[in-house]
Amino acid sequence: MTNGAVSQFVRHHFRHFNAAALVDAADAYRRHLDQGGQMMITLAGAMSTAELGLSLAEMIRQGKVHAISCTGANLEEDIFNLIAHDFYERVPHYRDLSPQQEQELLERHMNRVTDTCIPEEEAMRRLEKALLDEWMQADRNGECYFPHEFIYRILRAGKLEQYYQIDPRDSWVYAAMERNLPIYVPGWEDSTTGNMYAAHCITGEIRNVHTVRTGIEYMIDLADWYTRTSAQASIGFFQIGGGIAGDFPICVVPMLHQDLGREGVPVWGYFCQISDSTTSYGSYSGAVPNEKITWGKLAVDTPKFIIESDATIVAPLMFALILGW
Repeated sequence: MTNGAVSQFVRHHFRHFNAAALVDAADAYRRHLDQGGQMMITLAGAMSTAELGLSLAEMIRQGKVHAISCTGANLEEDIFNLIAHDFYERVPHYRDLSPQQEQELLERHMNRVTDTCIPEEEAMRRLEKALLDEWMQADRNGECYFPHEFIYRILRAGKLEQYYQIDPRDSWVYAAMERNLPIYVPGWEDSTTGNMYAAHCITGEIRNVHTVRTGIEYMIDLADWYTRTSAQASIGFFQIGGGIAGDFPICVVPMLHQDLGREGVPVWGYFCQISDSTTSYGSYSGAVPNEKITWGKLAVDTPKFIIESDATIVAPLMFALILGW
């Protein structure tokens, strides 16, 4: 694979410490794929509002991502950006905002994520309307789908197309939909759309609360996917941030071994985490990769990397190296 201008710059300048770990991890990612492996990416934090889709969507299209685990926020916020990008507001001086200025943002229905404000009406309510139509139709028909499947159905039907304000090629969820990529969204109820769904169940508009399938069902589905896929290819684990997006899927391996007693299921074949968390406060998210050996998630010889830095900076650079940009 040729190296474009970004890759050439990174390879020339990123020689030590976290910079070198970035290059080493990206090269190992490419080797894993070149050897026939597959890769799961996990998204925590606000990576969709950081517009990671600008690089992640191309990773998906080029077959360098085979499954994604993400928070409900990352699933929905990629769509928010797709349909309301022009209504977003940046607040570069967010560190200096007074409580009164924060209140003023609330009164304007501008929901702040660090330096970026998401517009409630244009983003959240537009998606809610489309989702509610799908939820109620499924509810009437006695059907149940996962959160990401409802999003896929909306995108495939073009129900939000009139609102697109960015190129859909820059939406990672749109790219995932095109490839029918498996997405796992643990704790989806801890999201804006999850709250909306609960509200519509409370009002009685949705009669069966299980119309949207649960995290336990996601784990069952993940166990099936991992068992089938790992029988054919080694599966790597690329973790952006910490929290449930990473903790949930990585546990599928010890569950298969220890709780189901299955033998011969391989552990994860590659591991990399981008995180600014540290181990000194008992942080799961900041645990060094070797700790995962004791939990039956990684092997002694699994390629392991941790890049202690800002994922909004590191992930696009790693993707550029992997893509040869």
